[in-house]
Amino acid sequence: MLRIDYGNCLAGAVGGHGLDAGSLAPGSESDRLAEALCERLDAVRTTGWTRWRGLPYEPMRSEHLDAVLPLVDRLKGRFDNLIVLGIGGSALGNIALQSALNPPTWNLLPDAQRGGPRLFVLDNVDPVAVARTIRFVESSGGWERTLVNVVSKSGETAETAAQFMILREKLIAALGEAEHAGHVVAITDPERGTMRRLCDSAGYATLPVPDGVGGRFSVLSPVGLFSAAMCGIDVSAMLAGAQVMDDRCSSAQLGRNPAAMLATILVRLGLERGKTNHVMMPYANALYLMADWFRQLWAESLGKRVNDAGEEVFAGFTPIKALGARDQHSQVQLYREGPNDKVIALLAVEEFGEDVAIPAGLGVDSLAYLEGSSLAQLLDAERRATAYALTQSQRPNLTITFPRIDARHIGEFIQLWQMTTAYAGLMLGIDAYDQPAVELGKQATFGLMGRAGYEEWAGKVSGGSSGSHVV
Repeated sequence: MLRIDYGNCLAGAVGGHGLDAGSLAPGSESDRLAEALCERLDAVRTTGWTRWRGLPYEPMRSEHLDAVLPLVDRLKGRFDNLIVLGIGGSALGNIALQSALNPPTWNLLPDAQRGGPRLFVLDNVDPVAVARTIRFVESSGGWERTLVNVVSKSGETAETAAQFMILREKLIAALGEAEHAGHVVAITDPERGTMRRLCDSAGYATLPVPDGVGGRFSVLSPVGLFSAAMCGIDVSAMLAGAQVMDDRCSSAQLGRNPAAMLATILVRLGLERGKTNHVMMPYANALYLMADWFRQLWAESLGKRVNDAGEEVFAGFTPIKALGARDQHSQVQLYREGPNDKVIALLAVEEFGEDVAIPAGLGVDSLAYLEGSSLAQLLDAERRATAYALTQSQRPNLTITFPRIDARHIGEFIQLWQMTTAYAGLMLGIDAYDQPAVELGKQATFGLMGRAGYEEWAGKVSGGSSGSHVV
């Protein structure tokens, strides 16, 4: 199982910048709060916007696997390219799973070695990225060998809708109106919405975005499971790992509940010690894009202007990503000698599964210490040295250790941070499941693009700042 070492967040390691160990001990105020919050979470488990907690368990687990896996079996082998259209929670998890659990060279491998299609996730409307993906598809198998997976609960998310309109037209032009439907899988609301009506009309294969599962909590639903399974990831093992972690995070004892402990440390260090920036720094390239997934989860869930009582609180913490050892050479200078306003979470891996030996015989005395060791040994030494250096500078840091990077442990990691977010939201007294600040930008975009009913916004939004101060 994943392990969390939080000793370097305690006062014994970082002085007044850390928490007293006794304040986390059995019977402490934090321990009693964790018990109360655990009871609150259990009382609403799998209801309302907490239905994501049921994803690793029956009956939701079988319901989704029984929909996803037969569809994957039917489609596998027919396509060289899989294009996922989505944004935010409809894409970040898909990208993170692929990066963590498949080789970084996946799209470059021959078909026989991949065992699944190349994966392209278009999570932005950057015209260059979209145009070049289209050109690549048309030069490598064409639309006859391409599957489009559109992920949108409503079908009205502007970015995803625009992408889908473009690729749908390409499919129809290449394959015809009738045939193109076999090249689209939509993950959407099972009963209502614009995308639902389009799917019913065109005959697209569909999978559900479950009710009560918000985008940033949806990676363990068909939203993330379908593209992962298409690319050969063991999604059953991933759900099993998530269930194991959820069981651990249901303990009423703070010292036995990793999510409650993480939330307690991060929230208390933020509120009591001014550590409002939370860095995730994996020491494994495969985990780097999991930090992107974490950033949305942490920022959008906890960044709230008002609390549950309607009081203006401006809650939240700023998530930051870094990569060890690379960013020791770009960011650690700031982390050690800049403002002491951060908690750094280092992600460690015990067993990489493969390693590269560093050869002897270079004949340079100053580099002889590297000879006979390996890149995995060097990377782990870099991580341990960074934790030591941060601690010497009284910078709180913790380490989350993966025994290995596989589907089961990635499932554990996802559920750990989802549960940590749920606990943190309760500690802050805010709604962790809404995102009201996102709506204003959506409405302004509708107005600028000429959507009926939003005309007033076109006049309110200028091309730049509120004045004419342009250099």
